[in-house]
Amino acid sequence: MSNQAQQYLVKQEPFYQPQGNEVALYEAAYAARLPVMLKGPTGCGKSRFIEHMAWKLGKPLITVACNEDMTASDLVGRYLLDANGTRWLDGPLTTAARIGAICYLDEIVEARQDTTVVIHPLTDHRRTLPLDKKGELLAAHPDFQLAISYNPGYQSLMKDLKQSTKQRFVGFEFAYPTAELETAIVATETGLPRDLAAKLIKIAHAARNLKGHGLDEGISTRLLVYAATLIGGGVAPGDACRMALARPITDDADIRVTLDHAIDAVFA
Repeated sequence: MSNQAQQYLVKQEPFYQPQGNEVALYEAAYAARLPVMLKGPTGCGKSRFIEHMAWKLGKPLITVACNEDMTASDLVGRYLLDANGTRWLDGPLTTAARIGAICYLDEIVEARQDTTVVIHPLTDHRRTLPLDKKGELLAAHPDFQLAISYNPGYQSLMKDLKQSTKQRFVGFEFAYPTAELETAIVATETGLPRDLAAKLIKIAHAARNLKGHGLDEGISTRLLVYAATLIGGGVAPGDACRMALARPITDDADIRVTLDHAIDAVFA
């Protein structure tokens, strides 16, 4: 493995609690170098799963947080001016294809569709990346794999993947864990006693039941970890829950009152 690839290795094992057979299925997809798509709500563990699998497989990981201002050049690369003239700088997608990394495009629907089409030649039998500005057709390293993620709950006519893009991937569906499993995740991740972790999960379930009835999205596992971290640092549970669970997810005064009542009821 090259020195450049070494710098992108995940050095320590990221904690990930499997919910089913997704680890074995991903290993099978990677063995065939199939591109993978992860779908699921915000903060349910999609990015952590990819980090865990990169560590487990011993492969470098390059992550790109997609946004609406991202251009194809941001992914592929561009010429830059320096003291000696111009030089080419690979983008993260090109770097991953060269060194044999897993390239993870997080929340890909946030990127413009004219940007995401550059991944198409890498996601079929060609496994190539045309660098038009450089006049190079890059053949992907044998270890290269492309992974993308998005939240289907935020799909719209303006923000969705084309079928021509979707049907280039095998898919993984993620959801929030069961109450028992989520309790174990929060307790293991933060060291919070399980009885306190279980109370946080009760609040999360109350909020998730409000999705579509005033909330666009429920409380994520990530926010539960934040709340548990605050409690472990000495913050009163009620204050920690308001700070980490209620305030980030809504600006609606009535919904905040409802969540505050749920917090008070659980920690009374």
